[in-house]
Amino acid sequence: MLSRMPRARAVALSAVPVAALLAVAALAPLPYVIAQPGATADVLGEHQGTPVITISGAPVRETTGALRMTTIVATGPGADVDLGDVADSWFRTDRSVLPRESVYPPGQSVEQVTERNLKDMADSQSDATRAALSYLGEDPAKVKVTLKLADVGGPSAGLLFSLGIVDKLDGDGSGGDLTGGRSVAGTGTITADGRVGAVGGVSLKTQAARRDGATVFLVPKGECADARAGGADGLRLIPVATLKGAVESLRALERGDKVPSC
Repeated sequence: MLSRMPRARAVALSAVPVAALLAVAALAPLPYVIAQPGATADVLGEHQGTPVITISGAPVRETTGALRMTTIVATGPGADVDLGDVADSWFRTDRSVLPRESVYPPGQSVEQVTERNLKDMADSQSDATRAALSYLGEDPAKVKVTLKLADVGGPSAGLLFSLGIVDKLDGDGSGGDLTGGRSVAGTGTITADGRVGAVGGVSLKTQAARRDGATVFLVPKGECADARAGGADGLRLIPVATLKGAVESLRALERGDKVPSC
């Protein structure tokens, strides 16, 4: 014969397995990564004691101002991200929760991811050099450009590399600096023919730029909403689609002419 359990006790006992399941869920690793603003580096200057851009075979200008490439930092592909990490980061403007596969290809080791990122950076540097020299009408057989940026991987610095080469060789085209002496930051991939491509983490990169003193941020066209989402107070957001467009926008900014805006 079964006896009837008091309702209050029944509810209390039924809550035990539910609480246990919630506790396990909170501690279980989830398929996400947590990203936050990373370092910036002035491609016109030095990084870790080494010039980022070295040019031979053509006269090189002394520059003022800065062209800051921006980065994000994400938890590694093997890191355990639990429900508490996700919940904490979800409501913070200085964190982003991203699907792991959108950052790290499935099935790749940490070493493979690092190798891929370094290859992407090398390819980006080659395309950035070709785009800048082509834009300036320089002969790549005569002008040698070396780009070095240790401990940074991926292709998203391409636009800033190209702009740095243009500034060092030609400035604003009229004897002044392409930056106008400002601290200009930005992000964007670039192809050898000068087309600027979208990147990830723009809302976090604007925060890194503002933190490090930039007043202007070059945004791949179509990612303006992401740039504003990070809180861009104090940053002038300029959308760009090509290297030529980026150069023209910076020149117009210095002249006080109309400049595209996000």
